[in-house]
Amino acid sequence: MHTDLPLEELKQYMGSSPRPADFDDYWERALHELEQQSMEYELVTAAFSSPLADCYHLYFTGVGGARVHAKLVRPKSVSGDTAGPALAMFHGYACDSGDWFDKVSYAAHGITVLALDCRGQGGLSEDNLMVKGSTVRGHIIRGIDDPDPDRLYYRNVFLDTVQIVRILMSMPGVDPDRIGAYGCSQGGALATACAALEPRVKAAVPVYPFLADYRRAWSLEPTTSAYEELVYYFRFFDPHHEREEAVFNKLGYIDIQHLASRIKGRVLFVTGLVDTICPPSTQFAVYNRIQGEKELLVYHEYGHEHLPYHSDRVLKFLLRQ
Repeated sequence: MHTDLPLEELKQYMGSSPRPADFDDYWERALHELEQQSMEYELVTAAFSSPLADCYHLYFTGVGGARVHAKLVRPKSVSGDTAGPALAMFHGYACDSGDWFDKVSYAAHGITVLALDCRGQGGLSEDNLMVKGSTVRGHIIRGIDDPDPDRLYYRNVFLDTVQIVRILMSMPGVDPDRIGAYGCSQGGALATACAALEPRVKAAVPVYPFLADYRRAWSLEPTTSAYEELVYYFRFFDPHHEREEAVFNKLGYIDIQHLASRIKGRVLFVTGLVDTICPPSTQFAVYNRIQGEKELLVYHEYGHEHLPYHSDRVLKFLLRQ
């Protein structure tokens, strides 16, 4: 079954969206800005408690001065005298870092978890970005009309993913050489960006990732997908598509397919062939550019939904790393 290209063609597909000529300079400049950022953080004990883990709200200052929130779950079995693995977790579009429960299940296996709230979405992180242009109907287009591409919303969120990994690396009880990144949909995109921009990430698990190959997504019934805001943008701000090339070129800065080749850690990539929210071809544009050790887990009759047994596979994969 498929709603996009056949599987054999998907395995060869390399994407159709442009890569800006200064893409590498763009992200090197962004990472340099992050290096000037303090890795200090504040911990607030959570109301939720568990006999297996200590649970905290963690706050830090991200690039641009935003106050960013994440949930920290630290196994009680880990102390400052021992160093165990850790996992950066990322949530889906317009959601939040989720319940404590699933993070405690990782802590039961000795894994420290830090789960990010994306700026201005469903959690506690603030979005203080001031941009020119529309701020309605989605974060992909937030900042697209600002002359400065550094003001794209996802630039800051991608940098937040790197910052939480570096915070994890600085924590007592965490082995900086045993850190993974995991998420679904938008979270899958952020796990990819995180592992690409912080190559010390040992293992990454992107599940049906969002934020990839925008031109292809726009061409495939985008009004029923997570990329609907692209239609909204052209409909109201460029109905004759006079700026189409410029728009897709600028979106190339935050297209995870162009970051994928930077990943050094092992990757378990999970996808479904009947995904109408994030079309499979946009996902394979990412997977096919990963140059390191990688494993593909395909759900033939599934789309953007709960995938049976995948959580068990993810845990086993992470524990092996």
